[in-house]
This record gives sequence, structure tokens and C-alpha cells, in this order.
Amino acid sequence: MTRLVPALLLAIAAISAAALSHGDYPVALPELARILTGGEANPQAALVVMEFRLPRLLLGMVVGVALAVAGAVTQAIMRNPLAEPGILGINSGAALAAVVVIVHLEGRSLHLLPWLSFLGALAMTVLLYLLSWRGGTSAMRIVLVGIGLNALAGAAATFISTFGEVARMQQAMVWLAGSVYDSSWEKLGVTLAWVAPPVALIWLLSRELDVLTFDDLAARGLGQRVDRARATMMLLCALACGAAVSAAGLVGFIGLVAPHIARRLVGHAHARLVPVSALIGALLVICADFAGRTVIAPAQLPVGLTTAILGAPFFIYLMWRRRA
Repeated sequence: MTRLVPALLLAIAAISAAALSHGDYPVALPELARILTGGEANPQAALVVMEFRLPRLLLGMVVGVALAVAGAVTQAIMRNPLAEPGILGINSGAALAAVVVIVHLEGRSLHLLPWLSFLGALAMTVLLYLLSWRGGTSAMRIVLVGIGLNALAGAAATFISTFGEVARMQQAMVWLAGSVYDSSWEKLGVTLAWVAPPVALIWLLSRELDVLTFDDLAARGLGQRVDRARATMMLLCALACGAAVSAAGLVGFIGLVAPHIARRLVGHAHARLVPVSALIGALLVICADFAGRTVIAPAQLPVGLTTAILGAPFFIYLMWRRRA
């Protein structure tokens, strides 16, 4: 752990330097260092870095942290390594609310998007919890109900987006693909304010997550109120996912891949798993965004498409390993 965290931070710093210096307007590393430290620098280069690339980079990190931590929580409360907020429909609930804002509430999107995305994720979480309740909750019932709700919310978002203006509909389609291309300092501040509290609370409640990974009978034997603990974690997960989806759209597979990598590196204890998952999630998103905007430059691939290209084979690999 003491060596792993500095290594991850070093990897994030290296990718960040590459992302800030490469692009249609290249910036040399010495020039980049002067810009970031407030020294004398080319005004045009400073504008490109400080107003376009740096907010995009930081927003990608925040989104990666939120999705990775939410994935770790989901896998713990479902006791299923294939679970993630996207599969359970929590992200789709946030996306459905966000599509309504983008398509039908032009001019008020920035202020309403985080609130309505959270409400969409929360509504999906509550519905998921109620539909899976049978004198208590069951991880298997939650997974099965979540898959159905995910499909329903995705269909509803597509249906709603087809009845807006063409320009708004195109914006919604690009957003649904997952992208941080329209990042700004204001959006970064709003997203960080929404993501930081639930992520911090999840880390503080790491012991509750450790107990939730046992079966319900064993968890109750250890003194945990399982249903209340599971509901609390799902609420925090909805808050983090709502913020991430409102900022970047549907970025898939981060919540699945990052916790698996972290679990291989630091084990199953969530006091270590949550922060390492957060760092890996941030690294994966900024790598995907950097690859998406440089591989076929000047065209850009949405970050959600890039993560899907990387994540889908990983999901198939996990399914193959658990085929028995």
C-alpha cells in the first residue's frame, strides 16, 4: 500500500502531463511547467492549458473516482464481482433525468443537471430497493431487478431524446456516449462538490462494507442492521453516480474494472480498496480520454466509447472465469 499509492499517483501525473501537452496545439513540457506554476508563458498556450485541457483532465479524474468507488460499493452490497452501477440501472436513472434536462430545459441545464441527475439515480435506487424487497433484500433479487430497470431507463432516455429539437437531440446523443469535451471550471466545481461528500462517507464506512460482504445471517450475527446498511450504501452510490453522469454522461465499465484491479493489488478490505479503486478509476478515465482524442486526431472518440472498448473484453473474461 505504501508503495502502490505513490506509484499510482506517479502514473496519473505522467498521463496528466501527456494529456496537457499533446493535442492540436502542442505545448512543450518546460512551457507547461511554467504555465502550471504561474511563471512567464505564451498567452495562447496558457489559454489552451488552463481553460480547456486542465478542466477536462480534472473533471475526468473526478468522474473516474466517483464511478470506481460506486463500483466497489455495488460489488460489496451485491456480493457479486460482476455488479456495477451501470448494470443495476442506477446510472441509467441519472441519465434519463439528464436527457430530460438537455432536451427540454435549454438554458437551465448547468444548475439543474446535477440535482435532477441525482434525483433520477435516487428514484432508480428506491425503485430497485422496493421491487427487490421480500421481507428483506436479497443481492440476487437486486441484480435481476436492476438489469430490467436498466433496460427500461435506457429505452425511455432514447425515446425522450427523439422528440426534441435536432440540435438538442444530437447533444443528448453525444452526451449519452460519455464525454468530458465540454468541461469548464464551473462544471468541475459543481461535480466535485457533489462527489466528494459521498466518497468520503463511503471510505469512513469501510467497515460496514466489509461486513456486508458476508451473507446476511453472518452480518446480522456481527451486529449489523443489514437492510439499513445496504440502503445507506445504495443512497451514497446514487449520489456519486448522479454527479458523475451529470458531468460526463454514461461512462461504462469503470465501476466494474477499477475495483477488480484494486482488489488484486490490495485485497478485500475496503479501507484500502476504496482509495486505491478511486485512484485507478481516475487513471482509467484520463487514459481513455487521452486515447480518445489522440488516436484518430483531429477527430475524437467519446470517453464512454473508449472505456467500453477496453471494458467489454474484461467483462467477458470475468464471465468466462466464473462460467462454473
